[in-house]
Amino acid sequence: MTDSATHRRGLGINAGLEAGLARDLAAHCQELGYHSLWSNDEPGESGLETLANFSAGAPRLELGVGVLPLDRNRPAEIAAEIDRLGLDPAKLWLGIGSGPLRPQLDVVRRSVDELRELLPEETRIVVAAMRERLCRLGGAIADGVLLNWVLPEPAARSREWVREGAEEAGRAVPLVASYVRVAVGAGSTQRLRDAEGFYRSVTEGYRRYFEAMDVPLGSVGVAAASRTEALDALAPYQSALDLPIVRVLADRDATALAEVADAAAP
Repeated sequence: MTDSATHRRGLGINAGLEAGLARDLAAHCQELGYHSLWSNDEPGESGLETLANFSAGAPRLELGVGVLPLDRNRPAEIAAEIDRLGLDPAKLWLGIGSGPLRPQLDVVRRSVDELRELLPEETRIVVAAMRERLCRLGGAIADGVLLNWVLPEPAARSREWVREGAEEAGRAVPLVASYVRVAVGAGSTQRLRDAEGFYRSVTEGYRRYFEAMDVPLGSVGVAAASRTEALDALAPYQSALDLPIVRVLADRDATALAEVADAAAP
């Protein structure tokens, strides 16, 4: 296994995974050579708490939350929760997104400034971006940019926008990551179609986004029968991104989760 820049890979799980299961999965991913473990954040299911459980099982791995929507997570509350949970700021990638708040650019810029004041300087702040202006803003102000539901070619284009934003601001180029949904084994194609189908209509913004992408249902991500197929399908994402994050599509039990982690391991 390797953690070099050319093979770096994260693994992401929906928030709310049972604590013992999260710890065991994290320990397994640490053995497999993953760079980091990530969780989203949902109403009633804290992504930061899931990270604390991951940390207990895999103290060497970096941790990312992607993302905390700012309409229900204010910067002061985020900082207090990180402190309460004892998360190591040096290992943390803190993802934020505007949610429904507008104007997006102003909300994100202001929140990044607030978080910089509240958190230890080693905390990496990540901005969620799906379009050019937010990619450029992320390049200008963040330590990372997190894409979502993207194909390899658009991911590479977004990475260029991030780079241009950073260069215009006279700063180092942030890490560019993206969730890549991965399903493995029997029923994998349907699991990917179901997950993608939900997002295609979850909000008007996502509806327009997928409409502009204009690809068949089940095209954005990986559905594989074996580790070889999974790695072949992930290779273009690995080239287009600094950090592909395998977003697991599986039942929330140890065997199903480990099947995807094993198949997609770097």
